[in-house]
Amino acid sequence: MRAFEYHAPTSLNEAIALLQEHGERALPLAGGTDLVVQMKENATKFPGPSHIVSLLRVPELGGIEFSETEGLRIGAGATMTEVAESPLIHERYPAIAEGAALVGSYQTMNMATVGGNLCNAAPSADIAPPLLVFEAEVVIAGPSGGRRSLPLEEFFLGPGKTALTTGELLAEVRVPVPPTATGSAYARHTPRKQMDIAVVGVAAALTVADGRIERARVALGAAAPMPMRAGRAEAQLEGEAASPEVLARATDSAVEECSPISDVRGSAEFRRHIVRVMTERILQQALQRTASR
Repeated sequence: MRAFEYHAPTSLNEAIALLQEHGERALPLAGGTDLVVQMKENATKFPGPSHIVSLLRVPELGGIEFSETEGLRIGAGATMTEVAESPLIHERYPAIAEGAALVGSYQTMNMATVGGNLCNAAPSADIAPPLLVFEAEVVIAGPSGGRRSLPLEEFFLGPGKTALTTGELLAEVRVPVPPTATGSAYARHTPRKQMDIAVVGVAAALTVADGRIERARVALGAAAPMPMRAGRAEAQLEGEAASPEVLARATDSAVEECSPISDVRGSAEFRRHIVRVMTERILQQALQRTASR
């Protein structure tokens, strides 16, 4: 690992000031489960920063809160363990808890943060599809105390690329209160049970009223250059009676609109097959969960 200067700010403003001062030579450190690995194992391809700005002692980035008017707030520094074990997230947003519970081993979950997982911008990020189906927004903090909000769908610009600019940090994620009778679910396919990344991940959130699907959100991971909403699949579901035929048509649409790659972990054809199998399964699971809401 190459030498670097380590900074440990104790406030959000101090952290942003350090990032702004050192510009492209500095990178923020949250849980470190991605950055440290890149710095240690990819030194030839990843030269590494000359300044590391730790966010571990920045209290403004922590916490998980919920209100019936404002919805859910997840601090960017909240760990996957905190999200996976949160009773309020389990109750209102089960797909988010399921995504967080799949991020590596228990040791990894204790370190990995929501902000770090999103800012790494991996197409396979497990927390991204569940947040997308709940129409989450990210709150970005910048120099001079400035803040801006952005739909999570617009935060991802490509593999490893986000809408963050120099001197900005992801501060928190905001998730609206889901409608009554909404069921959600997330699952992924991996060769191994733990310590692996998704070959395909699928999340869904369905709201049912009088036997019809009033609102549908479907999101895919590792099936495109970035986590994506399957808009055509959603359109196939909304306003329709909840039936196997409707779910099958929506699944067909999800397969058509995804654009997976072929790599050492699976061919594009294989990934499309997994999208088909998992989308139908997750839609059925989300639909079953609407009955208890």
